[in-house]
Amino acid sequence: MAALECRSVCLEYQLMGRRLRALEDVSVLVQNQEFVSILGPSGCGKSSLLNIVAGFVRPTGGQVLVGGREVSIPGRDRGVVFQEHALFPWMTVRENIEFGPKVNGVPKNECARKVGELIELVGLTGFEDAFPKQLSGGMRQRVAVSRALANDPDILLMDEPFSALDEQTRQRVQEEFVRIWKETEQTVLLVTHSIEESVLMSDRVVVMSTKPGRVKKMIEIDLPRPRDDTNPDFVEKKRLIGEILYHGDDNGEQVE
Repeated sequence: MAALECRSVCLEYQLMGRRLRALEDVSVLVQNQEFVSILGPSGCGKSSLLNIVAGFVRPTGGQVLVGGREVSIPGRDRGVVFQEHALFPWMTVRENIEFGPKVNGVPKNECARKVGELIELVGLTGFEDAFPKQLSGGMRQRVAVSRALANDPDILLMDEPFSALDEQTRQRVQEEFVRIWKETEQTVLLVTHSIEESVLMSDRVVVMSTKPGRVKKMIEIDLPRPRDDTNPDFVEKKRLIGEILYHGDDNGEQVE
């Protein structure tokens, strides 16, 4: 059974009396422990698709299944990491991470064990009692990832979580997250507008077009890890995806 299945998902909404279609017939399959990126230009509906998978938005057509169960509302089987870390500023690192398990009734000893393991996993040992304002941007995002993982989700949904970081920090956090993903064997769906990020991190890249958003092509990233962005095969994957993204699909349609 696939971890995630989007079946012919459509999304329409009203804007100034007009009915606009944001997504059209989007079908995506993500296998267990797979890392898949949704890549596309601004306005292609990639964040809308993630919000549908998260249960924040209901599609107007098609359906989404996680672990074979249809998605209709948010649930603990889906962890979400947003572009902004969205941590509780009045809570410490430990308190932010343990919030979900405590709300879900996880016993105190089990909760403490889980939080301790996650803090060590993401390299924040020694910062357990720090508040978000005392952390760097990269550290805050690592806390956000830990908080999402604390509920043992079936799939981790990430909406451009590294885009607000400076380039040097972003690359370091990307590499750290790939390490975390491999250790946890988590299934991941990442939304990004960065070709390089998608090639660096993913097993597959779903390339989307805009107005309305639909799948143009799925690209396998069969490169060994850790990946080197100067490697000719890496550069060729970037070139291929760029061609698909910016120069139309098999029907010759251009991305607006």
